Amino acid sequence: MRCRARAPRSGSEEMLGPLVFLPDLMCDARLFAPQIAAFSRDTAVMVAPVTQGERMEEIASALLTVLPSKFALAGAGLGGNVAMELLRRAPDRITRIALIATTPLAETPQEAAAREPQIIGAKTGRLNEILRDMLTPTGLAPGPGRVGVLQATVQMGTDLGPEVFVRQSRALQRRRDQQATLRHCKVPALVLCGRHDMLAPVKRHSFMAELIPQAELGVIEDAGHVPSLETPQECTDALRAWMKQP
Repeated sequence: MRCRARAPRSGSEEMLGPLVFLPDLMCDARLFAPQIAAFSRDTAVMVAPVTQGERMEEIASALLTVLPSKFALAGAGLGGNVAMELLRRAPDRITRIALIATTPLAETPQEAAAREPQIIGAKTGRLNEILRDMLTPTGLAPGPGRVGVLQATVQMGTDLGPEVFVRQSRALQRRRDQQATLRHCKVPALVLCGRHDMLAPVKRHSFMAELIPQAELGVIEDAGHVPSLETPQECTDALRAWMKQP
């Protein structure tokens, strides 16, 4: 993994609060199973659902009523979009933020329109097929673990069901541009991605890291869109280094 420091940091050790994970589209706690296992040995860990609401604002509002007063926040994909909305709404509650395989940009009209056939398909019994098509061939890194990661992500999505897919797809279609939010971020930030991720490519993460005053960009060479499962140790190491930043 290649990391690039964005700014020096100073100051005393802060109270981080628990580490809160926000899963990606049609994923649950299983997305972060290796990281939960590693961090739970010495850190309070939570996984917050991002399945309720058809707007990022609705999802964030619901989470703010149940999350602690202070917390470290790591979001992947759609969970990263929710994380940025939480940062916009409650910057004083977030002690640090990690954004994984995500984007601060609003969807273009073309991207939003492309979700409509997927929504129709999910409603008509083709959710499994749609989930597979979304990750292959451009989402995952090549290698022997590719099939297992695809099966794991499809299983999570199948378990959540088509109604969740429709709600989350609507939230992605309607998400706001968060560039201004990131420019005003005042906490240590990690922007993490996989070299093989064509859904959220490296150049977009590099752009995102440039927006944040205290950001480090991490590129995992052997990962795609699901680094937490494709390269679990590298992902955990990057998150642990981020958690140790003062």
